[in-house]
Amino acid sequence: MTPAQMKNRTKAFATQIVNLARKLPRDVASVEIARQMMIKSGTSVAANYRSSCRAKSKADFISKMTTVEEEGDETLLWLELLVSTETVTATAAAALLDEADQTVRIVVASINTARGGSR
Repeated sequence: MTPAQMKNRTKAFATQIVNLARKLPRDVASVEIARQMMIKSGTSVAANYRSSCRAKSKADFISKMTTVEEEGDETLLWLELLVSTETVTATAAAALLDEADQTVRIVVASINTARGGSR
């Protein structure tokens, strides 16, 4: 996958996260999850990936991609929490859960390649 394709993919993911967050109920817990998922981790995946594309060195790239990995994994947690609390159905969250998981896997593979091996 090219950097441009990954930029588009992470931007599309961020857009889907924002759209999901807008549909969540307005109770205290859902609002906080939406804020965490939307404003913090979900959109951060795209922002930090774009930043990694402008890394100044291999170490900088690895550092920025590690942030992408962490934010992607955090987004997975929020999505799983929405399902486990029955705020959204597993079916409604399935595509986003899959995309978040795939993104984290791609990012981990990129980090490992940049490091010259596996973790």
